[in-house]
Amino acid sequence: MTAAPFLVDSHCHLDFANFDGESDALIARAGENGVGLMVTISTFVAKLPTLVVLTRRYDQVYASVGTHPLNAGEEPDVAVEELVRLSADEKVVAIGEAGLDYFYDRAPRDVQQAVFRRHIEVARQTQLPLVIHARAADDDMETILREETAKGPFPFILHCFSSGRGLAMAGVELGGFVSFSGILTFNKSADLRAIAADIPMDRLLVETDAPYLAPTPFRGKRNEPAYVRHTAETLAGVKGTDLAGIAQATSDNFFRLFRKVPDPRRSA
Repeated sequence: MTAAPFLVDSHCHLDFANFDGESDALIARAGENGVGLMVTISTFVAKLPTLVVLTRRYDQVYASVGTHPLNAGEEPDVAVEELVRLSADEKVVAIGEAGLDYFYDRAPRDVQQAVFRRHIEVARQTQLPLVIHARAADDDMETILREETAKGPFPFILHCFSSGRGLAMAGVELGGFVSFSGILTFNKSADLRAIAADIPMDRLLVETDAPYLAPTPFRGKRNEPAYVRHTAETLAGVKGTDLAGIAQATSDNFFRLFRKVPDPRRSA
């Protein structure tokens, strides 16, 4: 049997209660589907210790540190210096997820923006990639990215991309990467697939955002890292290549962006 191509799930939430007691099985299923690395993403800085425990238990799991915009009102004052300190852990390889979410508006917009800019400064200082959450906030997101890039470059990824073409192209123009989730596989996502078709191959990543947004054919069920393969297959079709080709490209892109993560393919 031919081994599955090496894939990276660049964004999942393995610490969420949906996965309690199942981490061994999740990691095993991911490996069976070629998913050799996963980044479990922070939504509260205060909960980073839980993520770090997972990264210590599994060589193939890494973490980020940051405050999700929906939680910005609960962690409005985490200092840049504290985030920089926490990011020094060997298994903490990214900043965020941080950004703007005007869909739910659970935190005041000015607080979201201030917290987001603070995370940008951390990414600028550390040169670790900033994992950006953007929902229903395209104009403000583009404005902040342009203003902050003018102050000094920082690596970033527009995660679980489902925004408009303008934000996607602005992100690429400013040096960022764009990551697609299971949303790309949905029947209603023709416009999103058209955007993905126009993103340069060297700026693409794939993710699950598990436990959310399971791709077709698992839509409506709990998502998990093993399912990133289905998103990769859809993206391969969009880009006119095969699974092996998109796995190679997105994995190469991951290691260029997440520079702190060793590439296990080099020692295979």
